[in-house]
Amino acid sequence: MQLLNDAPLAPLTTFRLGGPASRLVTATTDDEVIAAVREADDAGTPLLVIGGGSNLVIGDKGFDGTALRIATTGFSLDGTRLELAAGEVWTDAVARTVEAGLAGIECLAGIPGSAGATPIQNVGAYGQDVSATVTEVVAYDRTTRETVTLTGAECAFSYRHSRFKEHPERYVVLRVRFDLEDADGLSAPVKYAETARALGVEAGDRVPLAAARETVLKLRAGKGMVLDPEDHDTWSAGSFFTNPILTAGQYEAFLARVAESLGPDVVPPAFPAGDDAVKTSAAWLIDRAGFTKGYGSGPARISTKHTLALTNRGGATTEDLLALAREVVAGVRDAFGITLVNEPVTVGVEI
Repeated sequence: MQLLNDAPLAPLTTFRLGGPASRLVTATTDDEVIAAVREADDAGTPLLVIGGGSNLVIGDKGFDGTALRIATTGFSLDGTRLELAAGEVWTDAVARTVEAGLAGIECLAGIPGSAGATPIQNVGAYGQDVSATVTEVVAYDRTTRETVTLTGAECAFSYRHSRFKEHPERYVVLRVRFDLEDADGLSAPVKYAETARALGVEAGDRVPLAAARETVLKLRAGKGMVLDPEDHDTWSAGSFFTNPILTAGQYEAFLARVAESLGPDVVPPAFPAGDDAVKTSAAWLIDRAGFTKGYGSGPARISTKHTLALTNRGGATTEDLLALAREVVAGVRDAFGITLVNEPVTVGVEI
């Protein structure tokens, strides 16, 4: 276990933003993770858990406490059952499952971050969510001070949400277990229209696993959603806002605002979200509110490739980023009456 004092945190995040931590502990085993958490809890010291740093916005003043970087490793396949240590690099793990001929997470290729973060956020993209394949999550429970194993149902997954996100101070994920599918080298049924079009198939069709993964990687790269240190469009947290889910009444009011401001023939994206709810597109809202690709004049700007990503063009501060985020939130609210919710976790700051 490595210990550093007054340690920079910006290099540990994909935004490359944020001040230092009073103390940075890097743990490479589950026992080290648990020991570091217990030590901080016993001392009453604030604790910040860091995996791949792809979903963090850390304030310029940094973190006055212990930052715990989880760097555990472990990839185990038993038939279709996969177990990942929390510190495993997610996109590498996806590549290995595709090589093994197993389907279920191939469309989650290219998502930055660590495996331990995937159940927290119920990570999803291109028609797949980890909630569909996660069977168990092993975590340290800071309330009971013991290691627990939660079933997929007990994780209480919903859109970009889970039991772990609901109680962020309680659980530290140690391991994630999945049950994948052996479909003779084929993918899970392709659900996402954009992916199906790029593959030249119909929704519901299966394609070779490698083709599904490569197509998703190309789609993500075209939107600046695959990490590249030379490309400032990837100095981001990916999608900065979640897609709003509206009740039937809220959706009707939204349609009225769209007709009033953009004309009666404009139809916003809409997808069923259960219980008569409707999900619409945050990217569409941002763009139609006037925040187009590349918007901004300072060191923090909207990506030149995708309106849903806020980026550090180099030399930005967290406050620069937050100012842009607040401007976007206010503009969308004024235009459409919808308040966007940030997807990244904020540390020491608020949008």
